[in-house]
Amino acid sequence: MVKEVPESENRPDNTAFTQQRLPAWQPILSAGIVIPMFVLIGLAFIGIGVALFVTSRSIQVLEIDYTGVEPESPCFRCSSSDVNNCKCNLAFSIDVLFQGPVFFYYGLKNYFQNYRNYGASKDAKQLSGDVDKFTDPAVECAPYRFDSSGKPIVPCGSIANSLFNDTFKLYQIVNGARKEVPLDGKGIAWWTDYNVKYRNPSITPLRNAFNGTVKPVNWPRPAYELDTTDPANNGFINQDFLVWMRRAALPNFRKLYRRITEGDYSEGLPAGNYTLEISYNYPVLKFDGRKTVVFSNVSWMGGKNEFLGIAYLVIGSLCVVMSIVMLIVYAKFKFPDED
Repeated sequence: MVKEVPESENRPDNTAFTQQRLPAWQPILSAGIVIPMFVLIGLAFIGIGVALFVTSRSIQVLEIDYTGVEPESPCFRCSSSDVNNCKCNLAFSIDVLFQGPVFFYYGLKNYFQNYRNYGASKDAKQLSGDVDKFTDPAVECAPYRFDSSGKPIVPCGSIANSLFNDTFKLYQIVNGARKEVPLDGKGIAWWTDYNVKYRNPSITPLRNAFNGTVKPVNWPRPAYELDTTDPANNGFINQDFLVWMRRAALPNFRKLYRRITEGDYSEGLPAGNYTLEISYNYPVLKFDGRKTVVFSNVSWMGGKNEFLGIAYLVIGSLCVVMSIVMLIVYAKFKFPDED
């Protein structure tokens, strides 16, 4: 026999909250409110979209492919896997002042940094300066964990091993002579990467921390000698290394290489002829990749991005069209408020 529970035992407390008697406000969306609201939102989006689109179109961008696939390309001879330490010169011209500050990027296409195993192939503790992980790298770093002789690789993993290592020098041709354009590589990485995420071991000199280890397979120099001109720009806080370690989400991407902000070029690149000297080291033809260099400036909205302005224009136009449709329907049927 089931014992009946008195109704009063299951009844919620007689409070405003449990009995849902709290004051509330619920908007009544009538045609007189919804239609003007859609019009205002649409006009606001259209205004923002026009501003973004016009600003994006005013940003200067110069992109040059130097993969060397075409026989007439100046870097064609360097694209062969049998050629080492190859240099090629890429000539180009600028018709009008390329307003500064000018940002110099390298670009890669058909390169999947978002591959899961590739992204996991690193040792976060090792990259934060934990010397214990120098001799015992994380298993995720395989197959770039130990070399053929059993010595640990530092930094380990696929991301570090695939570090982009093409280098560039830019020259302006003035009266037939080459004038080098200074390239600023300081502060090109994210502040959090440089100051928080990646750290060097607290061992002086830095090279002593790497005793008993070997450099990544594809690196020409060990981590403590990545920058031979600036001792402070070495190890895991090397600016180019930090930029590379922040993986791209899409297969076609570009990464900041240098800024042009100094000397005679603080206002930008003057109109004229230029030569880009490229130390061609990074192979991409095996996976049908492409390599480019990109010169660009920025505005208040950032870099060139016409999609953002177009998206605002489309959404704003749809809001205005919908408001017109709702107005026609309302004028034709005149639905009473109580319905």
